[in-house]
Amino acid sequence: MSDSNERRQCEFHLIRYVPDAVRNEYVHIGVILREQESAEGARVQFTRDWRRVRCLDPGADISLLEAMESELRMRFQAEPDGNLMGLLKESLSLGVQMTEAKAYLAESLPAGMEELMRLFVEPPPRERIPRLSGRAGIQARMRTEFERAGVWEMLRKRIAASEYTRPGDPLKIDVGYRPNGVIRMFHAVSLEPGVEMAKVLAFSAAGLRIGVERVENAQLELTAVIEPAASLGASREEPERLEMYRFGVETMEEHQIRVLTTSDLGRVAETARRELRI
Repeated sequence: MSDSNERRQCEFHLIRYVPDAVRNEYVHIGVILREQESAEGARVQFTRDWRRVRCLDPGADISLLEAMESELRMRFQAEPDGNLMGLLKESLSLGVQMTEAKAYLAESLPAGMEELMRLFVEPPPRERIPRLSGRAGIQARMRTEFERAGVWEMLRKRIAASEYTRPGDPLKIDVGYRPNGVIRMFHAVSLEPGVEMAKVLAFSAAGLRIGVERVENAQLELTAVIEPAASLGASREEPERLEMYRFGVETMEEHQIRVLTTSDLGRVAETARRELRI
């Protein structure tokens, strides 16, 4: 029997980020895949590695692109039989374009999506840069664990501190959610370059806590997610790095900030899954 008879007849579109339409330079950032003549909604997936986008456009608004992915997923779920082109025209910004549909045979939609992402979107091994580190690395790990728990789409992202403190406050907390009478917020704080990020969050904690109680009538549980000490070489063999690491942790804890490492994120995401009742 021909292998093609066992595969699903699908079509896919590539999503491109095009910061300058005149120069027509672009980077593929995602894939839309759906089975032909199926009532199942289209699937969409964007890259998790935004380095090539930043290389093309250092000023790219990554949070906006991530929000676009979430919006497309919700629209496809809400209107699985809707007009794909119509939904896309409403959701895609001027800096994002979609290619024409191309036929594709897939063993399954998840397997097909994985293959298309590998072929067209994710950079090949020869282009890979060393792993994400610092705050970007912590943020990527946070998203991975929350996605694995199935709660990423339910979280608030880039929460403006100015909503709770005062206009002009530039701090944006990475993610958060509200179970019952408490608001849990999580912020990536890298101690790799030093303790400045820890001091900024510590400085902001009291104002955030007061503002959340005033605006939301809820208690705030603020969590800083940092690297494990070992990953930064903070050990007895490197006393200066260890002292700096401890100073950063203690500074945040003194301001009632819960401090966890990326190793704790699986447990954090599972707690979110239970509290959001998925």
